[in-house]
Amino acid sequence: MQDIAHRKKNKSLAEAGADFPSPGDPDLLAIGLDGWREATAADPDLAAFAEKLATSETGAQILAGVFGNSPYLSACLNAEPHLLRRLMEDGADAALRWIYAALAEETGPEAYREQVMTALRVAKRRIALLTALCDMGRLWPLMEITGALSDFAGAAVEICCRHLLKVAADKGELTLPHPEDPTKDSGLIIIGMGKLGARELNYSSDIDLIVLFEAEKITYTGRRSIQDCFVRIARNLVTMMQERTRDGYVFRTDLRLRPDPGATPIALSVGAAHVYYESQGQNWERAAMIKARPIAGDMAAGRDFTRFLIPFIWRKSMDFAAIEDIQAIKSQIHTHKGFSKISLEGHNIKIGRGGIREIEFFCQTQQLIEGGRNPLLREPTTLGTLSQLAAAGKIAHDVRQELQEAYVFLRELEHRLQMTRDEQTQLLPDDPEEFRRLGVFFGYDDAAAFRKELRTTLETVQGHYDALFRFEETPDRKAGRLVFTGAEDDPETLDSLAELGFEDTKAVSQKVREWHHGRYRCTRTVRAQQILTGLMPQILEALGETSHPDAAFTRFDVFLQKLPAGVQLFTLFKAHPSLLSLLAKIMGMAPELAEKLSQNPMLLDGVLDTEFMAALPPKDYLTADLELILSTARDFQDILDYTRRWANDRKFRLGVQILDNVDHGTGLGATVAAGPAFSDIAEVVLDSLFPRVRDELAQTHGVIPGGQFAVIAMGKLGSRQMTPASDADLIFVFETPEDDMTTDGRKPIPAGLYYTRLSQRFINSLSVHTGEGQLYEIDMRLRPHGKSGPIALPLASIIKYYREEAWTWEHLALTRARVVAGDPDLCAKVEAALRQIGMTKRDAAKIRADTASMRARVLKEFGSDNPLAIKHAVGGLMDLEFLCQYLRLLHGPDHPDILHPNSMESLQKMKAAGILPEKTADRLTDILKFYLNISGLKQLCLGGRKIDETIPLALKNALAEAAEVANFDALAKKLKTAQNDVDRLLNDYLAGDPEKE
Repeated sequence: MQDIAHRKKNKSLAEAGADFPSPGDPDLLAIGLDGWREATAADPDLAAFAEKLATSETGAQILAGVFGNSPYLSACLNAEPHLLRRLMEDGADAALRWIYAALAEETGPEAYREQVMTALRVAKRRIALLTALCDMGRLWPLMEITGALSDFAGAAVEICCRHLLKVAADKGELTLPHPEDPTKDSGLIIIGMGKLGARELNYSSDIDLIVLFEAEKITYTGRRSIQDCFVRIARNLVTMMQERTRDGYVFRTDLRLRPDPGATPIALSVGAAHVYYESQGQNWERAAMIKARPIAGDMAAGRDFTRFLIPFIWRKSMDFAAIEDIQAIKSQIHTHKGFSKISLEGHNIKIGRGGIREIEFFCQTQQLIEGGRNPLLREPTTLGTLSQLAAAGKIAHDVRQELQEAYVFLRELEHRLQMTRDEQTQLLPDDPEEFRRLGVFFGYDDAAAFRKELRTTLETVQGHYDALFRFEETPDRKAGRLVFTGAEDDPETLDSLAELGFEDTKAVSQKVREWHHGRYRCTRTVRAQQILTGLMPQILEALGETSHPDAAFTRFDVFLQKLPAGVQLFTLFKAHPSLLSLLAKIMGMAPELAEKLSQNPMLLDGVLDTEFMAALPPKDYLTADLELILSTARDFQDILDYTRRWANDRKFRLGVQILDNVDHGTGLGATVAAGPAFSDIAEVVLDSLFPRVRDELAQTHGVIPGGQFAVIAMGKLGSRQMTPASDADLIFVFETPEDDMTTDGRKPIPAGLYYTRLSQRFINSLSVHTGEGQLYEIDMRLRPHGKSGPIALPLASIIKYYREEAWTWEHLALTRARVVAGDPDLCAKVEAALRQIGMTKRDAAKIRADTASMRARVLKEFGSDNPLAIKHAVGGLMDLEFLCQYLRLLHGPDHPDILHPNSMESLQKMKAAGILPEKTADRLTDILKFYLNISGLKQLCLGGRKIDETIPLALKNALAEAAEVANFDALAKKLKTAQNDVDRLLNDYLAGDPEKE
């Protein structure tokens, strides 16, 4: 390695010819020399100098070193041959002064914009050539090279600022305190970041700037706003610096290191920046701010701003969370076993293993931890920091020496890479011949020696870097490098995301940066950001394991957007990684469940219960459990909230069990098996809420003395076939000891009105949304007289209605009715009445005709030829229920056992009674299980959305798994086969086929 202590700073270029590299490409050399002769031929003095130079040994080495290695430097030298003459005759310092003198002359106060831009580009070309020659000839050490480039960048920005402020003042937008010196006390602050801030700019680097304005110092006289004015100045500054003209460009300019760049203007007020760094600044930004310094504009205001940052950057005492966050940043950068291999061709010497970034991170992490207590460690330069760390006893002196030498070696190699074609690159060539030529340009004529020195350097850096972070052992980690600090995408991070299965890797990277910037409520606190930073590899790995990682990531992002806070949940994930896997599964296949989680993330708490994946306990246990919880309620609002929390916790538990059963290949019947449990939850809720609703109403109106109330469940609740998103179809019944009774409270009302209000309040208690969500949508359309009928009816009226007025379709629906809540005596009477109605003898022809008519009406309004429309497809769930209900009505009087409200139980009873052939009954039972299972899984995952090709891939696979078929296409075929069977049977029965009766 080249030791920086052995530089001969004061030698002249004439003495440096032997240090120039050999020509790596003879063809390039010949072309360059031809151009050199043409460029110097017009001026006799210059031609004489060129001839003398080309014929001298030293001069020939210099020309060969430039023309034989770098097309870019060849073009610069042939455009500026007089610069080489000044350098040879007067020395580097004099040549540098000449460049700045010419620049000042061309960019005076009266210069117009194009003139300033041209002058800057010419000066940049001259600076590039001068620093390259001083680098190649070893005239200047590394830090003088980077310093010269950084100082010119600062000067160029200052010239642009002066010009733009003067233009704004000439237009009447600003009143400048010092028109002769536009930037003085102007309030415009330009902060140099990164390598520019540390005066470590590389040869073809971008420059990172933060543009601020101090509103209190500015006299704005324009028509719009100070913000608008300085945004336009910032935009024009970028244009003047990086727009390519025939003279090239000055510096590519990046403004993305400002606070939260995705959400803030490119020029930000100092006040807004203060608020950001005081409340939302992140640890990676603290590391970035170590190198921050004012480089142009109002330097006094800039120094005030960087002084303000001192407490943000340098904390007197590092709390555990901050240290943990620094380790988390390291964890993102570090990678799994296998990535530690260093390959030379194609290796990135900046961000690859053993590269420049690892040396910088080695320094910055220790600065953040120790710099608050030791001001000597607040050094912005990397080499200076290494020296201070050694002086403070934080690293051994041999470690300092090896890392300093490695840093110089890699930075100078980086310069050679960039000098070749003026490209902002740190990638070593893939092509072996190009790799050899790079070694020659770097001074290694022996390719093997170059490779050995390079590998040794990279391995040395890697060894010291890994030794500093020994705590990071992640043998099970699948993700590669994951870095989301800074404002731009890290190329290797994008590769790692792609390896995890993400397709739109840039969108994922950008969104993660937004999380870190505190865009969402749950990530606004520093602590939440710290924990999330540490969790990021696990989160992305878990989402990457789903069938469609991008879709799962999007749903997880929506989940984060809706979280009211993050620390508690993120801490839960950290303590229990299995929760992340569960959450990823939900995000991957169950958008509806994901939405519920977004509204109530604490549902995940229950997963930690050891009984979470066990079957729900019996109904009497559930009742006792809910009663215990409700006994602590302070008021009726508590009752509503506690009931919802209790029910939603258990419904979520059943939903997760369904997903888990499907995922483990036991999905067939998963939602069918959960049907009774979902129904138990609903019954317990109804039975527990009813007396409390009645008590609440009694505070105003009292009760009907001796009056009783009961609730009839219809539909899926009645048949105990509830699925995750089932409504509750209810009918309310009451009975009073006498007619024309009134309540006994302070505001008496008639019995009919009382039971109407009781019913309305009961419905409201079940369906109203509170902070804990909703219990059930209540559907009352199946009550006598439908929408036009009373909301609650006396038992006698209900019996009379079904005996004398009810349509056949209402009798069909009543076959699934059962009593689920209310006063025990009335419940028993209602059960007896329902059974009596069910055993009523009916005209077979009329039942057939009415059922066929009702079926035709339903198919006309809702029917579908799409087999995935499980409920309303021809031969679908609705048709199968029609068939079961029809057979109950027809045969119930002679075979009371079949009057079971659960259709599967009823089908098996029909088989036992000989009403259905054994094969037919079993086939229908299997189809009903199949329909309910797929329908329930669909409701769990999609809610009201239809099953189609746009649903998540994971859900397609889960549906196929639940149906025991190979894939999603096979699911549609299996559904169609089942629907054809049901349609054929129902048509046969409704046609009056004697063999079917």
